[in-house]
Amino acid sequence: MKKFFPVYVRVPLIFFIGFALMEYFIDSGDKPAFIKYPMVSVFLFVFLFVLIAIEITLNAVNRVMYQLMSPEEKAKLDYENSLSLTESTWFKELMHKLTKTEPIEKEGELLMDHDYDGIKELDNNLPPWWVYLFYICIIFSAVYLVHYQILGGDDQEMELKKEMAQAKIDVEEYLKTAPDLMDEKTVVLLTDEPSLAAGKEIFMANCAACHRADGGGQIGPNLTDDHWILGGGIKNVFHTITNGGRDGKGMVSWKTNGMKPKDIQKVASYILSLQGSNPKDPKEAEGDIWVDENAPKKEATATNTKDSTEVKK
Repeated sequence: MKKFFPVYVRVPLIFFIGFALMEYFIDSGDKPAFIKYPMVSVFLFVFLFVLIAIEITLNAVNRVMYQLMSPEEKAKLDYENSLSLTESTWFKELMHKLTKTEPIEKEGELLMDHDYDGIKELDNNLPPWWVYLFYICIIFSAVYLVHYQILGGDDQEMELKKEMAQAKIDVEEYLKTAPDLMDEKTVVLLTDEPSLAAGKEIFMANCAACHRADGGGQIGPNLTDDHWILGGGIKNVFHTITNGGRDGKGMVSWKTNGMKPKDIQKVASYILSLQGSNPKDPKEAEGDIWVDENAPKKEATATNTKDSTEVKK
């Protein structure tokens, strides 16, 4: 790998592969993960730091191993390196500027006086790359402190609360139009022909056995008159079909039988379209007369006028 991917290609390649994997697996919405989540930036920074440290350590180990080689092995390795173009001169100069390493021949000048059980220490300066990273850490911590502790930036807990609040709003908006999450509070009456035709097919397949094909009633009540046992109107009919009829008797819950809310809406709308159709030999009316409280006043006025005319007659 080192022959085909020198260190100045290998380190950025590994770093950006790790960066791409994090962006792929972390769901950060419309923002990059390292911007939305500060800890991701810290992790990437540490990851790059570790990669550089590994490469520098390996380079140092290689240098030590080189010094331990015999003259014949050194000559052979030097010959192989002369044939290789894996590391250019500018990269060697760059690494020297970042590490400020001294030649091994000068170790005697850097050797300190103290001795710990035969272990001696070199008086080397800190590598510039380490010093630069240390300064960057100080700057980052200062910016972090000002942003979150002084300016009151959103921490992870606050971000979670805001996202949960927004998610609640989004769910409520979705529920208003989601056909499969419809209930009796959000259902509306359908009057278009395709929906009524689909509702009729559902009615014939599931409801006609008890209510007859014309809705006149058989085991179940008559659906064409203005009497309702559990209330009329799209909301009440939707609720009855969804949850079933009276306890211990009456219609089963079609929700538990696998009928989807949008299908219940269609069949309920079709049932209401049968009002006043006067089927042959209808079943006797059951329940109470249901009046839509939200009906236009014009209808109520017309009814009162009709009643007054009948009284005069």
